[in-house]
Amino acid sequence: MIDTVHFVQTPEGVELELRVAGPVVRAYAWLVDAFLRSALVSAFSIMLGVLGAFGQGILMVVFFVVWWFFPVFFEIYASGQTPGKKLMGLRVVQQNGTPVDWSGSILRNFLRVVDFLPFLYLIGLVSMLIDRSFRRLGDLAAATLVVYASTPTARVQEVPEVIPVLPPVPLALDEQRAVIAFVERSPFLTPERSSELAGILVPLLGDDEPIGRLGRIAAFLVGRSLPERP
Repeated sequence: MIDTVHFVQTPEGVELELRVAGPVVRAYAWLVDAFLRSALVSAFSIMLGVLGAFGQGILMVVFFVVWWFFPVFFEIYASGQTPGKKLMGLRVVQQNGTPVDWSGSILRNFLRVVDFLPFLYLIGLVSMLIDRSFRRLGDLAAATLVVYASTPTARVQEVPEVIPVLPPVPLALDEQRAVIAFVERSPFLTPERSSELAGILVPLLGDDEPIGRLGRIAAFLVGRSLPERP
């Protein structure tokens, strides 16, 4: 099974990891959805069969709606998960990690016919194997991704081994957590964003190198011993 990771940076500068689903698990999800759509159309076919030609006309409409809007309905109203994707633990999102919207879902699903050409999703498969995030043509046009449904996690790094110092003022529990979280995530932020966030505390820290000072304060907050006084 082939998977990869797609990185997204939030407006706050935090980088999230989205685990992108590969072609194999997506094929399984598609097969489940295709089976359910076929079963649904078959059920309507039996019910409308008693109406003769009129029923056949209605069945054509039902077939169109079920085949084309089945995935759209679930992607919008079930958090990006058709039944097949839910069974495989997948969901569709925008490539920035936000929920897929109506236009994105309709475009990616209606372009499925292009991915299907010339037969059995050959164009879609080639597109997925070329693209780093395994996007078929419909996903590329709609700027969407198929990812694992687990909550994206922010990359963190342990508080560095530096000499601990006391905070200049007593910190509440939430403030302590915020300092530790910043130090753990700052290696994955842009330098500009790190400086911007750390600069907020310059008046409090009274330090012209707030990032380094916060690292030393975080070292104390995670339980490392203060150096002994001479």
